Amino acid sequence: MSKAIILLSGGLDSLVSLGLNNDIVKLALTFDYGQKSAKKEIAASKKICEYYNIQHEIIKLDWLKNITDTALVKGDIPKGIQKTSNAVWVPNRNGLFLNIAASFADAKGYDVIIIGANKEEAQTFPDNTEEFIKRVNLEFEYSTKVCPKVLAPLINLEKNDIVKQAIEHSIPLELVQSCYRENKGHCGTCESCVRLKNALIANGRKDYENIIFNRKN
Repeated sequence: MSKAIILLSGGLDSLVSLGLNNDIVKLALTFDYGQKSAKKEIAASKKICEYYNIQHEIIKLDWLKNITDTALVKGDIPKGIQKTSNAVWVPNRNGLFLNIAASFADAKGYDVIIIGANKEEAQTFPDNTEEFIKRVNLEFEYSTKVCPKVLAPLINLEKNDIVKQAIEHSIPLELVQSCYRENKGHCGTCESCVRLKNALIANGRKDYENIIFNRKN
């Protein structure tokens, strides 16, 4: 059986990617690059790892916050769903995270790396596209000895479909942490919050909407 690493932020995409593959995931990596939501992401990821009984590592990347002007680290985070890719872009983030995961894989013999890249975010973020995943897999054939396979189980799904998968597979949506802001709980107005809220409403899950957006941590 394969042994997998997952990139886990605690958000919808990484939570569902883990839930769909929890039988093979043995290690989750959560990254702290100075983002405003870092504490919330780490806390949520820890709870998710406890739920699925998998090892959790936190990787600090202090230098990354120093070379970026992203609103995720400093400045005002835009409200609502709009073309915010420039505002929230972090230089080579997914490329960097996957390469770090590949180092763990090469050292410890993991043969799969899972990322929550999806169709909806691929429309604005090139590092969420299927082509990106293909290119990274090609890179790892040369940069590692174990040649881990990068899997993106949500690559053809929109947020509505991702929430539907979570419901159908009894994935604990109450543990999700998708907000970009540093305030406690979910702000309800940043792009990530709005996408999650809309997907819950589209699936008729007002109950989860109330639980997630009224949560104080």
